[in-house]
Amino acid sequence: MRLGSVLSEAMRNIGAGTARAFLMFLAVLLTGGLMGGYEALTVVALEGEAATRIRADADVRGMVGGPVDGLACDRLVEADGGPTASGALRAGPQITPAATPGRSLSSYEVTPGMLALIVAGEGRSAPAADPTGVWVPATLADDFGLSVGSRLDTDQGPSTVAGVFEWPNDGRDTRFAYAVLVPVAADGRVFEECWAKQWPPSEETDGLLYSTAVVADRTGQGGVGAAPINKGFDSHYDATGAYRTRMTRWMPLLGLLVGLLLGALSVRRRRLEYAGALHSGQSKGAQLCGIAAETALWAGLGTLASCGLLVALCMRLAASDPWTVLAAAVRTPLALASGAVLAALLAGLAIRESQLFRYFKNR
Repeated sequence: MRLGSVLSEAMRNIGAGTARAFLMFLAVLLTGGLMGGYEALTVVALEGEAATRIRADADVRGMVGGPVDGLACDRLVEADGGPTASGALRAGPQITPAATPGRSLSSYEVTPGMLALIVAGEGRSAPAADPTGVWVPATLADDFGLSVGSRLDTDQGPSTVAGVFEWPNDGRDTRFAYAVLVPVAADGRVFEECWAKQWPPSEETDGLLYSTAVVADRTGQGGVGAAPINKGFDSHYDATGAYRTRMTRWMPLLGLLVGLLLGALSVRRRRLEYAGALHSGQSKGAQLCGIAAETALWAGLGTLASCGLLVALCMRLAASDPWTVLAAAVRTPLALASGAVLAALLAGLAIRESQLFRYFKNR
């Protein structure tokens, strides 16, 4: 038979309902969509957990017990595989606002890199450090009615608010929660601490932090040590390990098995028809071509529809990288469709004209 005749017959089988194509399409759509959706939701949950840690600065480590070189600390971001933000700080004088003479505020002198680290957790770009202005947390700004550009009169003289940042009480170091940050140049200055933000966490971060210490012994002894800035989260958290060991990592294999089952059933229920066609003179190659065309149509359309639903789901729920989540989710419906076509061909290959009487007898 010519290819056009084979495909025409396959389309007639689908149109007449012989192939039960619509039922198989629904099976592929629902199975692939549900299984792929479960995988997507699992990955989105892992992504959300990681995003929560990043927003809470759980990926920030600080070297305390200094002193540290402020310029070296700010330049840690230039190291290969180094942190995405790093900066130094040291305690400043107590500041008494003119509006509250009996209430003093702590102040900290910070490098430009520290300001970049602070706003990095908020998803903002690194600010330019304004040496003529100060940075205040949102809670302090609310209490004193401050905003960017506001004037803050203190016993140390007037200052301009150059920036307002968020510093919630989520387990992180509380010193910045109600303090004034004064940007200073990092060059040629010694600071008390160096912080570095890196995701995913790396064992090399502590080594880089120790390299900023202005001491002869940089091995982390003598009171110098690195610790997480936010101790409210598990320090042994492994985002990569959690993704690799997730329960749904086997979902594509399960989808393949379901596809094999659907493909085999679609042919098995019509084996009498196929054996009769062989007895009537249809070649085995033409028959397999027709089986492949019918199966590819309902499996392909079902997979396409389920992938469309997964695209919408990932775009709606994924926080940062929906395409990566989608790449993990669509593996299951794709494996299902591949298994259906493969099983249908193998089942069709096993049908023989000599089995016609047995199929008729057992129908």
